[in-house]
Amino acid sequence: MTRNADHAVARPAVPLRPFIHRYTGYRYSGLVPGTHRGLPAPHLAMIIALDTPTRVTRMSHPAQRPGEFMGLVGGLHTQPAEIAHDGALAGVQVDLTPAGARSLLGFPAGELCALTVSLEDVLGRDAGELIGRVNEAPTWTALFGVLDRLLLQRIGRVPAVEGPVTRAWDLVVLGGGTVPVHEVAQAVGWSRRHLGERFSTEHGLTLKEASRVMRFHRSRRLLQRGGSTIADVAAATGYADQAHMAREWREMAGCSPSTWLGTEELPFIQDGGRPDVETEG
Repeated sequence: MTRNADHAVARPAVPLRPFIHRYTGYRYSGLVPGTHRGLPAPHLAMIIALDTPTRVTRMSHPAQRPGEFMGLVGGLHTQPAEIAHDGALAGVQVDLTPAGARSLLGFPAGELCALTVSLEDVLGRDAGELIGRVNEAPTWTALFGVLDRLLLQRIGRVPAVEGPVTRAWDLVVLGGGTVPVHEVAQAVGWSRRHLGERFSTEHGLTLKEASRVMRFHRSRRLLQRGGSTIADVAAATGYADQAHMAREWREMAGCSPSTWLGTEELPFIQDGGRPDVETEG
């Protein structure tokens, strides 16, 4: 059977950009049946399945049971999820910033705390309209336009979090997870303890965990881009050495970097097909 991979990446409408990093649409067929890893990243994932439900066989939260979803939202997490497919997989992923969780979903990202929930549980009756209209769109351009129109109507569900918490998140992201926790606290003008409590409540990750996720995310992108050794990537992304990076990968990806590079079949869902065009934020 011929393997087919159709994917598209788009930025959302300008008013949505503080809340949505990007849209990624994907249609795969002709694959060897297997699983795709949903890896830790500095965004929440809203996934709308096209045609058939997304089958999550391993949740990123160890207490959750597997499930099938036409629409789902996953919180920030430090362990991988696994999505099964029978040789075909299609959907669209909306990468939400923590600010997007508040503005578009109506609650802080910390309320999910690594959980995966159905879109109906989050959006109520609006979920059915969103899923239905996305599945009716004839092209990627039309599909992304549907997302823009419906999500623009949801802006401002709850107020933004306090400025120091937002600045702390920005420091973690822009610093690639390498800024020490005490320096983040000093930069935002809060005590380390107070910032840690508010940060964890808002995001569902501690500052240390968020930094680990950011380092992992950067290392994954550099590996996918190619042209660097694993040791070089470890040094470039703030790990003590290659062994340190390998330990983090085994915990956060469920495999070593070399194994992932050799076996990962569906990089485009999280990488947008071209890791070099992704920008942080």
